[in-house]
Amino acid sequence: MDNLKIRINFSPEDWERVYRDWTAWWEGEIDRPMIVIENCDPIPKRKTIPPPLNCRPAEYPLDMPVDLVIDYYEDVLERMHYYGDAMPKWWLDFGPGIMAGFLGAQVMVDRSTVWFHPLKESDIHELKFTYDPHNAWWERIRDISRRAVERWGDQVCVGHADLGGNLDILASFRTTQQLLLDLYDAPEEVIRLSTEITQLWVRYYKELYNILKESGRGTTPWAYIWSPGKCYMLQSDFAYMISPRMFERFVLPDLVECCEHMDHGFYHMDGIGQIPHLDLLCSIKRLRGIQWVPGDGNLPPEEWLPLLKRIVSADKRCQINLSCEGALRVVKELGGRGFAIWIRKDENMAEDDIRAFLTQMRLVDANRK
Repeated sequence: MDNLKIRINFSPEDWERVYRDWTAWWEGEIDRPMIVIENCDPIPKRKTIPPPLNCRPAEYPLDMPVDLVIDYYEDVLERMHYYGDAMPKWWLDFGPGIMAGFLGAQVMVDRSTVWFHPLKESDIHELKFTYDPHNAWWERIRDISRRAVERWGDQVCVGHADLGGNLDILASFRTTQQLLLDLYDAPEEVIRLSTEITQLWVRYYKELYNILKESGRGTTPWAYIWSPGKCYMLQSDFAYMISPRMFERFVLPDLVECCEHMDHGFYHMDGIGQIPHLDLLCSIKRLRGIQWVPGDGNLPPEEWLPLLKRIVSADKRCQINLSCEGALRVVKELGGRGFAIWIRKDENMAEDDIRAFLTQMRLVDANRK
């Protein structure tokens, strides 16, 4: 690793606290919620390298030197302040489901997200997925991950790129509409391809983990959870459109298999269409937690108290993104045990306001007990 240290507002003693408290949270040995707040000082304009439009490294050209890409994010990390249970983390945002790019899908980057499309129409019987060590997107993510760990060492936890879920990745080759038809017209082919994707997913995950673990600072996905071991935010956005019966047949085996290869598997339950799958999700023994995202146009997470209670009552951890007011309401009504809360900080919220909120949260949690 490089000898030069970046100026992170986080000490080795802070990292010891992170390891202690997050480990206790996973083990059910801590009653309070994990509270994460970050605050970044203004970033000066750079003449040599502009920031990506959405702070997404995928927006830089593939031929841009890795160190130049990392330079911008190093500026951000050096100006970040961490409160509560936050820690220095950085993950490679190449879009939800970049594994489709690894397998040959067309990758389209725009100002809002990253999209994946089939390069050509193919009969489902002709599709076959294999590992390509020289795929440009896979090489890019490995190179940036490796260099970030070398540059930042044990000062930063570098997160896993978002590989995607089995049916989400398959939909990138079939289109969502066609895959819905495939579930009825060619279910055995869907299972065959899903199995191939899951096996490759495990391989990509392990190879990335072997790079990222060298920092000695645990693992983190795109969402704000941290683990001393292997952790990831699993997902199946496609599952929003299918029944629990189909979920059990086409999605559940993938989730079970992926959870077998990690210590702290989480599931990204995005939108009300995922709610019918909650019982099946809770039945996965090695799935340790569920993130609840109500989805655009729906009420915020604090308005779903019965649902949140179902999750933590099933002995699953629950990660949610809330305002300060929403966080206080959840903890007041349900208690803090089992929750990890990322706070959507108002841009006018000063450091004194943040510390006052953390004090108020501790009082609310203590009074409820």
